[in-house]
Amino acid sequence: MLKVTGSTMPGALSLLPVTVYAAGGDGENDATTLIHRDQLSLYTAPQPKSQYVEPEAGQLEDTVATLRKFIEPYKDWCRGTYGQIKPKVQSVVRYGNDTYNFLNNPPKDFYPRAGVIAFTGALGLFLGRSSRIKRLIYPAGLMTVSTSLYYPEQAVGIAKSTGDSAYERAVQTYAAVEKMLRPDTKPEKGKDSTKH
Repeated sequence: MLKVTGSTMPGALSLLPVTVYAAGGDGENDATTLIHRDQLSLYTAPQPKSQYVEPEAGQLEDTVATLRKFIEPYKDWCRGTYGQIKPKVQSVVRYGNDTYNFLNNPPKDFYPRAGVIAFTGALGLFLGRSSRIKRLIYPAGLMTVSTSLYYPEQAVGIAKSTGDSAYERAVQTYAAVEKMLRPDTKPEKGKDSTKH
């Protein structure tokens, strides 16, 4: 006879040991021995003896794999393009939000100044209607003059930076034209180039 200890019954009865009659393995021992319930074969699961077998690919899986291989270069190109365009789009969205917030809370006298500047642009279009060049120069010139009257500090800063960049471009253009017109004269070997 075997005595099983452990929680075999729910509640308060689970604290009491319960006698279970079971046949011993060798039949010689009839003495009472305590066995924990995990030692009984009823509570232990046998070790699984299964292997994973890879299923064969069907026609649909083959088609999807071929399609993935075909699309992969385009996917990489799209990712690269998206990576290049995303910062620019974010900066445009940020600029739009800033502009929206600025127009919702404009500084004092902003709209009257903007109206005067727009009016000078329309006046320039009216005055320059006889020629295409005048249509470009008059509105831009009149709007620049009226803007510089309302915002002189910003106009001076823009004029300085524009003047510096225009000077640099002029020097670069002059050097390029000079290089094209005058071929390089290299001193011949053996002659002293330091003589005057």
